[in-house]
Amino acid sequence: METNKPRIIIFSGKGGVGKTTAAAATALCCARQGLKTIVISVDIAHSLADAFQREIDLHDRNRGKSVRIADNLWMQEVDIQEELEKHWGEVSKYLAALLGASGMADTLAEELAIIPGMEDVVSLLYINQYYREKTFDVIVVDCAPTGESLRFVSMPSTLEWYIKKVFKLERNLMRVTRPIAKKLTDIPLPEDSYFAALQDLFLKLDGVDDVLLDRDITSVRLVTNAEKMVVRETQRAFMYFCLYGLVVDAIIVNRLFPRDLQDDYFKDWISTQQRSLEEINRIFDPIPLRKVPMLQDEVVGTDMLLKMGQIMYENLDPAALLYRESPYSVEQNNGNYALKIKLPFITKDYVDLMTEDGNLVVRIGSFKRHVFLPRVLSGRKPGRASLEDNVLTISFSQEQGDYE
Repeated sequence: METNKPRIIIFSGKGGVGKTTAAAATALCCARQGLKTIVISVDIAHSLADAFQREIDLHDRNRGKSVRIADNLWMQEVDIQEELEKHWGEVSKYLAALLGASGMADTLAEELAIIPGMEDVVSLLYINQYYREKTFDVIVVDCAPTGESLRFVSMPSTLEWYIKKVFKLERNLMRVTRPIAKKLTDIPLPEDSYFAALQDLFLKLDGVDDVLLDRDITSVRLVTNAEKMVVRETQRAFMYFCLYGLVVDAIIVNRLFPRDLQDDYFKDWISTQQRSLEEINRIFDPIPLRKVPMLQDEVVGTDMLLKMGQIMYENLDPAALLYRESPYSVEQNNGNYALKIKLPFITKDYVDLMTEDGNLVVRIGSFKRHVFLPRVLSGRKPGRASLEDNVLTISFSQEQGDYE
């Protein structure tokens, strides 16, 4: 790895494909190269400690702190309960009070005050801190299954939208109306400390979106199996990561049966896997495929993880950027601009475009993404749009246009 910036590698994939072991194996290989490495679990169902075969109690997560497990290697399983007071104290107190006012038991209200996405935000806080302070050379992120991984990478832009569009209005409005509203209702109203906590949280996250979108720093590695349903999920994940502007630099095909396995029971499985593998090659070319066979024993402990890592990367540097094509580009021609977004595996029948508050909105089926336009496009009107060769092209000019 030839850079003084920390490297961030995000692992995502359908549940059960071996994502955690792939992330742990990658982190171990990076550490063996002398790179100070941490692997962070974002998945609420943590299994990193199990992958490294740490001799701990069933529910021991080291209180969410990082723990050294080998030379140059640390792991961290975020504990949302431990982080509540540190980062969400005023927010969770208000939510618990609001739920309690509805007649809900205090203990249940406290449990439900942990809103979806808190684990993602806390993990992003650590990633941003480690990146800013250059605590580690490599940060490996073991994400939750695909859908929650998308929530993780979308969280910075979601918070940015809230802070810019809603936060100041809510805070100022509450300052004015709180004294009157308190006389009219028994429902708890957020104090200014609640808004101050949100603002402090946003400041700690400031810049993490730029880090995630910097293709010299961050890339995604998708873990899949050679099975039709899993491949379809991987296709969707790849498309959505492209839509969010992240670079996918490798597809890891895990648990392949050896082709020379002479066994009547597995012959159909082997044939199915080979057909799926050919499909994976066709779909994701030219992104590098890393093939990992079904090993002779379960992949737990440093020896088996190291063996998996050596197979996965062979002579490659596991910390290197293995592929760097950007899913977004802006082109200029005679004073007009065109925004190009790579959207694989879809047809124009499933794409809807619109604008909201000056932002471009891309909708694919039930999935909607706000695209924050580059500064060069601000003030310009989106015009004609076309989808050819998996690339959505939207023209921008000084004149108002309509999508076609």
